[in-house]
Amino acid sequence: MSAAQDRRVVALIAGSHFVNHTYIVMLAPLVTVLAGRFDVSIAGIGLAIGIQNAVVLLLQLPFGYVSDAYSRTLVLAISLVVGTVGAALTALATSYAWLLAAQVVVGVGVAGHHPAHYPLLAAVSTDGNRGRAYSAHAFGGSVGLAAPYAIVAATAALGFSWRVAIASIAALGALYAAYCLLRFRSVDESITQPGLAERPDGRPTLRSIPGRLRRLLRTLTASKGILALTVLAFSTSAAAWAIRTYTPSLLAAGYSLPEGTANVLTSAMLGVGAGLILLGGGLTDRLGAAPILIGGYGLLAVVAALLATLALPIFAVGIVLVLSGSISLSRPARSTLADELSARADLGKNFALVTIGISLGGAVAPPFFGYLVDAAGLGISFAAVSALGVLSLGIGWWIVRDAARRRSATVPAADD
Repeated sequence: MSAAQDRRVVALIAGSHFVNHTYIVMLAPLVTVLAGRFDVSIAGIGLAIGIQNAVVLLLQLPFGYVSDAYSRTLVLAISLVVGTVGAALTALATSYAWLLAAQVVVGVGVAGHHPAHYPLLAAVSTDGNRGRAYSAHAFGGSVGLAAPYAIVAATAALGFSWRVAIASIAALGALYAAYCLLRFRSVDESITQPGLAERPDGRPTLRSIPGRLRRLLRTLTASKGILALTVLAFSTSAAAWAIRTYTPSLLAAGYSLPEGTANVLTSAMLGVGAGLILLGGGLTDRLGAAPILIGGYGLLAVVAALLATLALPIFAVGIVLVLSGSISLSRPARSTLADELSARADLGKNFALVTIGISLGGAVAPPFFGYLVDAAGLGISFAAVSALGVLSLGIGWWIVRDAARRRSATVPAADD
């Protein structure tokens, strides 16, 4: 296994993360446009996004099982190809029912990316570079979240319709899928395929599948650390979706900024978050996962609470730039902990379980916080985001303490 090959795998997986995240949020910049085009409410377009997240949620463990038992690159290929087909179908949608069906297809594709990505990253990373590998992956995904907003703005400025914007995203995804899968053909099977040591019972047969599913459930429920990371992923994902969706409203309605300025600040926030992901990866390798995890969630709680007062001086509103970034800073540390708490044979399944928490947060947060904004106002809503930061801080503290206890229990006592 060569260092050049390892770097290539990390780069390819970061690119795949970028593509999948463009598919995840490609409807978000077009909510109002699509609601008018298909004669439905904004909540109806929110339902389409929710359906995509629900499909991702349902397919995490099945894809994790395939990744661990058969082939990581098979799941990667399914993810890139099916996601691209779903994006193309979205661009061609002529009815609301078609749009919903297209989002189901997108969800099937998006569902495979984490169960494929994390085992591949784990196979090419070591204790010395794991945080940076995960931060490169998270950076690609973070830029992918911002890209559809830029693509929609550019196509609208050029006078093209929403279909051209979505078609552009699909075309970009198709080109990358072909390139990525071609490049993976020359990657060693020791990376792309689960080794015999990782599946000592051999490849599953139809008769063995029920027993394996029972063992899978036992494995998942036996790992308190992974279950806690799943809850942590849910709370931080809910906070992130609330921030991405309602920060422009907070700045415009709560701080009286022009809508254009509010959107620019929100875009800048996503850019800062992408940079902080890289910083978080380097710091995780240097300092360990614990201080980065705790520091990131503590920062989220403080910044969200300050913004929730709706009383900051206008020059201080720039702290919004680190609001989403506080979560981004800690993401490589969370992934590193999931890696450390997983047996090699369970990487795909465990990361799939953590992704269930992420997807559930994405399904719940936009409608819940939308209701909260209408019913209680923006201040209360961002106070709730701060509360999620406090909850994440407590869960993260428990996880790192539990992981430290486990490490100390496995270290043999020194001779007197």
